[in-house]
Amino acid sequence: MSVITSLGAVGVAYLVGSLSFAVIVSRAMGLSDPRSYGSGNPGATNVLRSGNKAAALLTLVFDALKGYVPVVAALWLAPRFGWGEPTVGAVGLAAFLGHLWPVFFRFQGGKGVATAAGVLLALNPWLGLATLASWALVAGFTRYSSLAAIVAAAFAPFFQMLGWGATPVLLPITVMSLLLVWRHEGNIRKLLAGTESRIGQKAAPTAPPHGHTAGHGGGHPHSHSKRKH
Repeated sequence: MSVITSLGAVGVAYLVGSLSFAVIVSRAMGLSDPRSYGSGNPGATNVLRSGNKAAALLTLVFDALKGYVPVVAALWLAPRFGWGEPTVGAVGLAAFLGHLWPVFFRFQGGKGVATAAGVLLALNPWLGLATLASWALVAGFTRYSSLAAIVAAAFAPFFQMLGWGATPVLLPITVMSLLLVWRHEGNIRKLLAGTESRIGQKAAPTAPPHGHTAGHGGGHPHSHSKRKH
């Protein structure tokens, strides 16, 4: 019975993670689809390039919550259904995978930074805060959100190992970290080439994904720079 409920919890977490709030918030606020400009990534950093800080903040909060809430719910329900740490960790990973490959948005998702942060904060608040602190330090000094995310992702498994050992949640944390770095492959190339956009820098429209138009949602980015991200 616990196996069935565990699989059910993982499935629900994936569906929650599949809610692409960058797109949902942008549509609700009459902005362009975030997949149609800048990096084309449906995440808070790219939404910020539209010039609408409120939309970016809402995207950040909801993307984090969709990682945080499923894990907290799993922890709360664990005694009732006999779930152990592996199930709770799998729930967090499923929410993260939903963000990367959302079933509701043709599996075209974001990079998962905010959602991963939400998962880590729910699994272990101290681990989450340590990882966020590493992100904030790098972002503050360099103004590169992508570089900060890559460094934070690389450090997260080591923080877990050093602080709490090789518990069952280490595996999903490591998988999330590897996927985060992989999803930033394009950013790594731009960082090396010196063409990466900094935090808050507006970017020009990019080619929208198949089936989407740049004007979807009824709005347009406020301004554009000459360099794409």
